[in-house]
Amino acid sequence: MTPASKKRQPYFKKIILFALPLMLTGVIQTLYNAVDLMVVGKFEGEVALAAVGSTGSLTNLILGLFMGLSVGAGVCVAHGIGAKDDEDVQKSVHTSILVALILGVFVSVIGFFIAPQLLKLMGTPDDVLQSASLYVRIIFMGTPASIMYNYVAAILRASGDSKRPLIFLTVSGLANVFLNLLLVVGVGIGVAGVAIGTIVSQFISALMALLYLRNVKGPLRLSLRKLSIDKAKLKKLLLIGIPSGIQGTLFSFSNVILQSSINSFGKIVIAGSAAAANVEGIYYVIYRAFYDSTLTFVGQSVGAKKFGDIKRIVGASIAGVLLTAVVMSSAGFLFGEHILKLYISDSVEVLAAASTRFNMLIIPYFLCGIMEIMSGTLRGMGRSVSAAVISLIFACGFRVVWIYTVFKVIATPQCIYVTYPISWIMTAAVGAIFVIFAVKKEKRSQAIQVLEDIQID
Repeated sequence: MTPASKKRQPYFKKIILFALPLMLTGVIQTLYNAVDLMVVGKFEGEVALAAVGSTGSLTNLILGLFMGLSVGAGVCVAHGIGAKDDEDVQKSVHTSILVALILGVFVSVIGFFIAPQLLKLMGTPDDVLQSASLYVRIIFMGTPASIMYNYVAAILRASGDSKRPLIFLTVSGLANVFLNLLLVVGVGIGVAGVAIGTIVSQFISALMALLYLRNVKGPLRLSLRKLSIDKAKLKKLLLIGIPSGIQGTLFSFSNVILQSSINSFGKIVIAGSAAAANVEGIYYVIYRAFYDSTLTFVGQSVGAKKFGDIKRIVGASIAGVLLTAVVMSSAGFLFGEHILKLYISDSVEVLAAASTRFNMLIIPYFLCGIMEIMSGTLRGMGRSVSAAVISLIFACGFRVVWIYTVFKVIATPQCIYVTYPISWIMTAAVGAIFVIFAVKKEKRSQAIQVLEDIQID
């Protein structure tokens, strides 16, 4: 049963039940890179830890634009399901899968050849550069699988299924852990080993997801003979997905600038920041589950022309974020240092650098969740451009300006880290204003349409 069809169930309960599998899915997906860091940090040392950790913002930069298009695929499917139009859903599914395949190959080739040069431009230290380049090149060989899985997962979430992506990633995540330990500890190939383990596990999740779509009954069923690009669906997918992808890319670009500034402090701070950032990544995907939930519920409500439900959906999602924040902030406060030690072997300096970042960001991280809810609401309504522009100005733009102004005066890691909560607050506030006006406009347009229909009758 899809979210839109459960009319009597309170939205808060529906969103929590829908978000929980998404949280677990996000944690497992985040652990792909986290396990890489844990294994190399424990068995290869701080140089290898810095090498793997320094590549995250770069891979996100290149992948961000194309992963963002999966949002367009999800919204197209959600609108079709809300409108109960099976043919529309079929066209969205087959167009999305073919687009994912084309983009996956394209990104893999581009990333493989340009990533090492970009690492140099980011100021990656010489003692880290060679290992970082090897790691990132192998990772980009797996992007076709990574992109395909994310498109299928977006389609399933849009249909109201948040559990199967969790199953697929649980299997591939266990494979990732096994392969990392086998290739690093057993075979002894270090950074290359964790990269190979990651991409093999990504292909496992993509294959499982595609096989499910091939065998599922109903409008989501994938038929190889029907693979084609419907022009109308492609246009809608791009109109929603490109602004979302640009937003993701701009976020990653601003993070690349922040990472470049962090790189200026040397390998100790790089390694510490990388460890803390990966723990924060778990917090992010847990809060982001409410973004995906909001996107699905709002998208189906828009397809069903139930604009009055949007306010209730947003309120329930924010309540979910606040409830989650109590648990996550308490856990970070009590166990943060123990979690960081999972990434760090025996370096007191690296642990201190990691704790500095972690302690500054972990409590206010719920603000990022609220920011994502506003973005998900606008995208679910088809207003992806508005969401992207808001992020461009009040998150990405602010961070870049901060680095080239305030950081020049106060050149400390703490000065970099504080940009995150400030940008979350500004982006969430402006996003909320846009959501209020967008909902009012849709309801007003709907009322006008009703009056026109009455006059025609």
